[in-house]
Amino acid sequence: MIERTLERLLFASRWLLAPVYLGLSLALVALGVKFFQEAWHALSQVHLVPESDLVLTLLALIDIVLVGGLIVMVMLSGYENFVSRIDINQGESREAALGWLGKLDAGGLKLKVAASIVAISSIHLLRVFMNAMQTPNEKILWYVVLHLTFVVSAVLLAVMDRVTGTAKKA
Repeated sequence: MIERTLERLLFASRWLLAPVYLGLSLALVALGVKFFQEAWHALSQVHLVPESDLVLTLLALIDIVLVGGLIVMVMLSGYENFVSRIDINQGESREAALGWLGKLDAGGLKLKVAASIVAISSIHLLRVFMNAMQTPNEKILWYVVLHLTFVVSAVLLAVMDRVTGTAKKA
């Protein structure tokens, strides 16, 4: 009796994550506001700024979009993996909504998050290189080291996922 009650309570506690995922949607709103603020600023100044500064601004916008995609991925996949299945409207097939929804487990989510972090880091590193004349060499070196750390971590995560996936099949 106590065991069953405890297990039900533990299982129901997964719903404590739902407000956290809802909070991520608010973070997505904030990110959207920042994106359009930066886009408006870039468009209003397009005739005044040099091409290199415009490219840096566009890279910042791409960075914001990548972070937004990461938020959506974590929010939806995390909710579906840890809280409850997401019911799509009756007129819409599940695949038409998002092809990866329902197929991304916790391990796959970690790999996608790691790949997204590498992509975001790549954009940031490209921005640093585009502005290399104003950045000290030792700072550039640390950016490269940090980026390579992300890359190596993502590769190691993929290798570990492959090894554990092979072990499960055997």
